[in-house]
Amino acid sequence: MIAMKIKAMLVDDEINIVRNLEKVIPWEALNIELIGTAANGAKALDLAREGKPDLILSDIRMPVMDGIELLRQLRESGYEGEIIMLTGFQEFDYARSAVKYGARDYILKPIDYEELQLVIERTAAGIREIKINELKETAKWRELSELAYEKILLDLLMDYTSFPLHRLREEGDRSWLDQRYWMLLVDLDDYSQIARQDERERKLVHFAVRNVLQDALSSELAEYAVLLTREGEWCVLIPLPVTGPPKGAMAATATERLRGWSEQVQQAVERYVKLSVSVGVYPSPLAAEELADAYRKVQRGLQLSLENRHILIHEQTAGTDATGSSFWALADGLATGLTQGDSAKIEQTLEELGRSIKEAGGHNSMRAEQMLHFLCLHLLREMRSVGLLGSSQEQTVWAKLEDSLNVKELVECVHLLIRECQQVSTGRRKSPELLMASAREYIQKHVARDLGVEELAQHLGISNSYFSLLFKQHHQETFLEYLTRERMELAKSLLLHSDKSVTQIGKLAGYAERRYFTKVFHKYEGMTPTEFRERAKPGVAELETEEEVADGV
Repeated sequence: MIAMKIKAMLVDDEINIVRNLEKVIPWEALNIELIGTAANGAKALDLAREGKPDLILSDIRMPVMDGIELLRQLRESGYEGEIIMLTGFQEFDYARSAVKYGARDYILKPIDYEELQLVIERTAAGIREIKINELKETAKWRELSELAYEKILLDLLMDYTSFPLHRLREEGDRSWLDQRYWMLLVDLDDYSQIARQDERERKLVHFAVRNVLQDALSSELAEYAVLLTREGEWCVLIPLPVTGPPKGAMAATATERLRGWSEQVQQAVERYVKLSVSVGVYPSPLAAEELADAYRKVQRGLQLSLENRHILIHEQTAGTDATGSSFWALADGLATGLTQGDSAKIEQTLEELGRSIKEAGGHNSMRAEQMLHFLCLHLLREMRSVGLLGSSQEQTVWAKLEDSLNVKELVECVHLLIRECQQVSTGRRKSPELLMASAREYIQKHVARDLGVEELAQHLGISNSYFSLLFKQHHQETFLEYLTRERMELAKSLLLHSDKSVTQIGKLAGYAERRYFTKVFHKYEGMTPTEFRERAKPGVAELETEEEVADGV
């Protein structure tokens, strides 16, 4: 097994010692790369900041800046590498003062090169062990963080959440929330054919397409997320550094790159899965909180284009089709009415749809037929994603859609789809209001446990996405925000009306670790749990205040 290469730097004002160190120590055999030398601490500091060596060999007595000052400034700047000091016997007591700055070892001059080589080998082995452990830990947490990263991005994209982003930024490493993203929306051109296959076949297609998308741009991009937004549709989010949106010639270059990536995606899917896709592009970088709105805009333009193997740049078509925009609003209205079980909204939207069809048909009957066909496909996809259509109901609607050749028949197909959805909803025997009441009751009973969307959705017998959608519609906040608020209110009540410790109260409110509970409470109330209790019961919380100081709050 090849040893991991590490980087080293030599610092000494005596050129002969530097030359000897370069020649006598078998750096290459030790798999250590010498990245440079410096004659004093000031030059070494600049070199270290640029080259980031893992190991530094430094003399103590040097002009401009000595080795002790170099070591001090390196540590203050956050340098965590190893440093071996070279010192004369008469300077040894002085050199020992550097121990507080974490020097690894000391070598006396004149240098015993065999001894020095052994010290370097031991130090290098320690550095490699630390690096290997860090890589293992990074790999483990990267896998977990990628899952969380994609889950939060998907929630933001689908507008299932209104995350308090500033809170997430304060918790650990959430720098990716400060990034901006390019967006490509990939849609299967032959979705209607794929959708009629059995579930196993559909899953295989989606698995294959996602794998292709994950590799399609890997030769050019270090990282990007591929998110399945609904059946037959994937959103590709490409993070970029926070440098602000491109302007002028740079903007044109960005659009060209986005078009190039879109073509690569189309070619890859066609080559490996034998399917064609269209790609919608949002041409400006997006902040995390802008993703949901941009996704809907790109989806709207892509769906209304009614072309195959198409690349659509959003800004090129924005606002150019008033009829299409109003039709999309009707489609959204019907989808919302169906998911909410709002019969009045459905009837009102159907009336508006009838008027819109008459107007469109008066100008272009072909366009009206295309739009109605799109509406059926759109509703089928949306209702499948929230679990409002069973397989038998779907097949009934697909069969009707396949036989619908004119405006009248397509309108009948829309009405059939709505009836089937309402029958499924009625078959559940629970309205959205009853589902949410049941959810609230379940949360109250299990607030002390580690609750998640999956558990609640399974308890209610609905899909995760339908649960998230209903919850936000009924509470105007996400499940996570609601759960946190419930837990905080319970904690406040216990702090005021019980003598339990902060640790015990945290556990009863669903937080196993006192430190995390204290941080969440502080962000929610602007004070620690102990400070909150102290205001109501002065003089009872001195010990707990000391513990919170130790927690770093």
